[in-house]
Amino acid sequence: MQLELPRHVIPKKLASGKTAFFYNTPSKYRALGCPLGSEPLGTDYEEMKKRAETLNGLFDEWDLQRKGMPVTSPGMPKYGTVDWLFREHKIADAYTKKVAPRSRKNHEWAMDAVCDIVTKKGDRVGDRLAKTITPRSADKLIKYFNTGTKGQERLRTGHKLTMLCRKAWKVVCRLYPNEFDGKVPNPWLDVTLENRIIQKKHAATREQVHSFAWGCIDEGEVEAAAVAVICFEWLQRPENVVAGHIKWTTYRNNKPTIRVEHHKTGEIVDHPLEEELPDGMIVKFYEDAEEVLSHLKRRGVPMILREAEDGIYKPFAYSTMQHIVQRMRKKLGLSHLFTFDACRHGGMTELEEAELTEGQGRALSAHKTSQAYSGYAKRTEKRVLAATRKRHAHVLANETATSTQNEAVKFTQNDPLEQRKIGE
Repeated sequence: MQLELPRHVIPKKLASGKTAFFYNTPSKYRALGCPLGSEPLGTDYEEMKKRAETLNGLFDEWDLQRKGMPVTSPGMPKYGTVDWLFREHKIADAYTKKVAPRSRKNHEWAMDAVCDIVTKKGDRVGDRLAKTITPRSADKLIKYFNTGTKGQERLRTGHKLTMLCRKAWKVVCRLYPNEFDGKVPNPWLDVTLENRIIQKKHAATREQVHSFAWGCIDEGEVEAAAVAVICFEWLQRPENVVAGHIKWTTYRNNKPTIRVEHHKTGEIVDHPLEEELPDGMIVKFYEDAEEVLSHLKRRGVPMILREAEDGIYKPFAYSTMQHIVQRMRKKLGLSHLFTFDACRHGGMTELEEAELTEGQGRALSAHKTSQAYSGYAKRTEKRVLAATRKRHAHVLANETATSTQNEAVKFTQNDPLEQRKIGE
């Protein structure tokens, strides 16, 4: 059976016997400046067709542009425009492999916000060619980013939009250098950003987390209770917990541990749940947390599942779980700052309050760098007090040592040993 291949796609037989597909722009078009070259498309026929369709669409846009013909496909941005640039950014590896699905909706809103800005001439920024955005244009846009249409200061949004533009220009310029100004291909580099106070995320305390958990259990929201406790005690990212990445199969399975897989970093930590002492006594490290988990129903392999229909269970949408938190914290009289993120930040802060070394803390949190780890622990009153006590003890120790060193020595080298006593 012979499969029909899209344009510019060629098959190659691998040593394993499988057939791989490659997108290969004809050399005559490359000589004319076509930015598309060769690209491996894998061995999956359906996936190959999807990617080849995208690449052929880009080829057709470039070819029409080369011939001076208008691009008339419905919904297709004009080749080389800012709209086109952001579309290219969204299909590049730098976006599909680095931006988490949870964050993409926010990124797409930001791209639309930039493209839909109306200039003084009455045209959209998205309709302008990317090469016409000069450093001066970028500076004007940044001022608009920082205020918006209502004129109110919004520096956080301004920083976000500026960094998005800088990244998108960098990614797409590497792929299509001819569509950018050769002298200043990325006008967003070295721009001056206004200073702003970065608000730190709230850190929930152990008492708040367990108060929320037992309140949820009483109200029948057991899954929300479990998510809060897991984020606090085992430092898992809330989006991973809600997505079902904490599993029954890795909880007390052959050994008393719970496995936490950090999908953002690829790190895995088996947290010990108990220890047997030499006298045979069992010490349980997370007895309260395990008591909360005991109220969960085993509906499948993931711990956190909802009943969609009779006998059919699915993971929660993250927004659904957030709505449960908002409703429950209001009912339980907790602060509006209480979130699942705050639970994780609270757990990280407790590591520092317990005066663990950085190595011990990172062994539990699975952070790869000191910078990433230190950003979570908040400078609480308890941490400041512990540091003050240590500093005070250091001062006292120095005073004692100095006093001893300065005491008069009342003996000579030839005195009998029994008379060589300090202070005699």
